[in-house]
Amino acid sequence: MAELNGKPATLADLQSLALTNYGHFTSMRMEDGTIRGLSLHLDRLVRDCRLVFGVELDRERTLNYIRKAASGITGITTLRVTVFDPALDMGRPSDSKDPHVLVTKRPAGAMPPPPLTAKTFTFTRDSAEVKHIGLHPQLKLRRDAQLAGFDDAIFVEPDGRVSEGGTWNLAFVDHEGTVIWPEAPVLPGTTMLQLQGLAAPRQITAPVRLSDLPTMAAAFATNVSIGVRTVSAIDDVQFPQDHHVLAELRNAYAGIPGERL
Repeated sequence: MAELNGKPATLADLQSLALTNYGHFTSMRMEDGTIRGLSLHLDRLVRDCRLVFGVELDRERTLNYIRKAASGITGITTLRVTVFDPALDMGRPSDSKDPHVLVTKRPAGAMPPPPLTAKTFTFTRDSAEVKHIGLHPQLKLRRDAQLAGFDDAIFVEPDGRVSEGGTWNLAFVDHEGTVIWPEAPVLPGTTMLQLQGLAAPRQITAPVRLSDLPTMAAAFATNVSIGVRTVSAIDDVQFPQDHHVLAELRNAYAGIPGERL
């Protein structure tokens, strides 16, 4: 299923997206017609449209496109909303002022997935605050990590500050049980924002350097597809596969009610 501005998408409609790869998106996990953090996803789409295209995305119209595409779907599904301009000219991207809304779906995986291992790379995403569709650098580093025997990549700033994972936010738990979100250029993930809104456990945002990793009690990855996923190793630093704070976060996140489409 692929709908563009509420109508079935054609091959011609998608050609520009495939060839120019300029735009932004958000992915949402829908469970029986509700989406946890739906308002945050819409906020992201509106905000990123200003940054990527310089125009105001119609929030209500976009929500109606999502509703139409999701009509009749039951169970658990991942919906992706991609905003791009089919008329974009690679020679004149500054002329692109008519972004369209593409809604696609795919099966949703079990949550949380098994623990993952990650290899670090010195890297900062372009426009880290935007969930843009330019994924080549991240997927290249994910591939490199997997060829080295790890599951995924973690990005590190040139000054040694850890930032985020390939397509997910990263956080740590210290030995006092405090959750530490890295202070660095990262995507403001919707799952991260919802977890940060919890009353407990205690959470802070602070620089986390590679040299700090051995002092941490646990690590986890988070996005809408994985919830709170244990990170069991970063490079040669091992973390426990079970930690009571991660269990607390999972239970609290599961208890956040979804917003009905």
